[in-house]
Amino acid sequence: MSGSRPDIAVLRFPGMNCEEETRRSVLAAGASCDIFMWNGPTSRLEEYDGYVLPGGFSYQDRVRAGAIAAKDRVVDCLYEQAEAGKPVIGICNGAQILIEAGMVPGIRAGSVEMGLAHNIMPDRDGYYTRWTHLVVAHRESCATAALKPAETVPIPVAHAEGRFVTTEEGLVDRLFEAGQVVLTYGAPDGTPARGFPDNPNGSSRNIAGISNPSGNVVAMMPHPERSSWMFQLPENLPGEWGRRRREAADGDALFGAGPGLGVMSSLVRFIENSGREA
Repeated sequence: MSGSRPDIAVLRFPGMNCEEETRRSVLAAGASCDIFMWNGPTSRLEEYDGYVLPGGFSYQDRVRAGAIAAKDRVVDCLYEQAEAGKPVIGICNGAQILIEAGMVPGIRAGSVEMGLAHNIMPDRDGYYTRWTHLVVAHRESCATAALKPAETVPIPVAHAEGRFVTTEEGLVDRLFEAGQVVLTYGAPDGTPARGFPDNPNGSSRNIAGISNPSGNVVAMMPHPERSSWMFQLPENLPGEWGRRRREAADGDALFGAGPGLGVMSSLVRFIENSGREA
């Protein structure tokens, strides 16, 4: 740690495009943060307190989104660091990498137990972006530790392959029972999503984010870095955060913390609560 501030690495794989705004969001949450290249020395990567895999299109999403990046040597290092207890958050393409690497849900560590399949939407397919409202389903994770139980958090999605699915019978139920489903899609009032558009991709039981059993690795499809400041929120956003955005009339208020910053603040709090220094 840099003094009292955790050191976070935002990994950059070829084709990713969200690393800089993700870094700024981590900095705003109170951590030190570097962008770390996928081919950098793993001995240096091991020195960080936590990690974020940002969104984008690693290796052009060839084969499947995240499938090639999941085979990079740097992901083996992340796996080892996560096994040692360090937190890892994968956002969108980063989530796809964690799923493909078998780090999430991680019941049988290293085994690919779920997939992030193509979106299912009425009357359209492919890439889709919209604002969604997430509901905190479980707080004991590195992406939700600073959020309130059942809190509604507006965060946008932007993906073509984001539907959490599995062929393993009963797995989704077990994940809910174990508290590994940490974020779900909901309506603006916090009630469960009743299909599209509140659930933007057809994800099983409205799943938006899943952790490993220890809660220190989270794969989430929505982009918290895109709602980390009030000015990023649309004025017509429904719900409590929309009201706050409409009341933020001056520059200082517009640069205040947005809902997505709670995810990065959770990462920082998780590290601080662990009492570990790199």
